[in-house]
Amino acid sequence: MKELPFVKMSGAGNDFILIDNRSCVLEVEDLSGFAARVCARRMSVGADGLILLEKSRRADFRWRFFNSDGSRGEMCGNGARCAARFALLQGLAGSPMAFETDAGIVRAEVDNDRVKIQMTPPSGVELGRCLKLSGTGLDFSFVNTGVPHVVVEVEDLAAVDVSGIGRKIRNHEVFQPAGTNVNFIACDRKGRWSIRTYERGVEDETLACGTGCTAAALVLAASRHLPSPVSLTTAGGAVLKVHFTTRQSGRFERVFLEGDARIVYHGTMQPDAWQY
Repeated sequence: MKELPFVKMSGAGNDFILIDNRSCVLEVEDLSGFAARVCARRMSVGADGLILLEKSRRADFRWRFFNSDGSRGEMCGNGARCAARFALLQGLAGSPMAFETDAGIVRAEVDNDRVKIQMTPPSGVELGRCLKLSGTGLDFSFVNTGVPHVVVEVEDLAAVDVSGIGRKIRNHEVFQPAGTNVNFIACDRKGRWSIRTYERGVEDETLACGTGCTAAALVLAASRHLPSPVSLTTAGGAVLKVHFTTRQSGRFERVFLEGDARIVYHGTMQPDAWQY
């Protein structure tokens, strides 16, 4: 490859490199290494993740998603919303659309820079669990929204050491071998919920996490009986809205994530972007 066209997008503060790979323009054997290099900030383009859009026999297209450390991600809510808008602009699909992910088929509707995706069915909702961490007990809830998420409610969100505590929970033996994402949530005096997230694969706090917001919203619906939709303000200041329906058994169905997906710029990577 002498050069490689791409689009940089942001979804609620999560940024991604998106490549239309239907014609197999990405000619590299080590995709994980490629992803880690081009996602490295200050060294290359820099992003929270790399998204490849490819042909599918089951849907409008399929994606391959890589975290910034090069690991494969089953699902990414903000990335999925960016992929949907990119696909519409590239003519890969209309709205509504459906595309393949490692977590299953995702359906999406695009309205300018607002994108609403139907999340894969959540599983493993567990409330009121306790984790031994540094000699003390930590109350948490858990839900898998395509990827595993721990949700911890705190009083002072600004005071939380998201990277430090998040890393300990992410690597705790209870969640091995895959590990988990970790979300901290808090409510202000006006009843508005905010969230900060430590993302597995990025291995640090990010400005937003779509699957994390979805997990937090479902935990709040189950534990505090909040009605749909539940809105959460992310660390980057964006508001993500989670829609859902519930059966009498408490099982969540038709879960949707809604928020912005913005085109930042179109670009062309040179070999120096990944050959270092």
